[in-house]
Amino acid sequence: ELFPANRQTVEHFSKYFTDADLKELSDFLRVQQSLGTRKELQKELQERLSQECPIKEIVVYLKEEMKRNDLQEPAVIGLLWTCVMNAVEWNKKEELVAEQALKHLKQYAPLLAVFSTQGHSELVLLQKVQEYCYDNIHFMKAFQKIVVLFYKVCSFPLQSLGSQCESQCNFLKGQ
Repeated sequence: ELFPANRQTVEHFSKYFTDADLKELSDFLRVQQSLGTRKELQKELQERLSQECPIKEIVVYLKEEMKRNDLQEPAVIGLLWTCVMNAVEWNKKEELVAEQALKHLKQYAPLLAVFSTQGHSELVLLQKVQEYCYDNIHFMKAFQKIVVLFYKVCSFPLQSLGSQCESQCNFLKGQ
């Protein structure tokens, strides 16, 4: 038997294929495991948000999962943004969406701030905001207000916002 039951772990598979000079297969296996982990994390996170668990409890849970699954902050902030935005039934009227979004994001800004402490994760979050606003036409007018909210609440440094300026200009030109 090539992989006995007691050796059917990602580490063993990875070592075996790396030693056999099949590093690509080893990398593929790790990516697949990571995708499965992220899907489960997203599902659990959505459940906790729908149950309106305290933010501190969610932070503790996410930090444990990051440590256990070797997840980096930029990957977690992307998942977190998606879950936070999916936790709400958005108003159909465009003029009310911006206000609803700001109220909702103000509530979860401290949670997002905990997982956007690095420059890269801040940029990932800003990019996710931009993509979300672009994909959901009702949020176009809310984009700038959301960025300002994050600047104030999450203490984004000006460097992160400055590098997004050109992207924001291109984003707004596409309207």
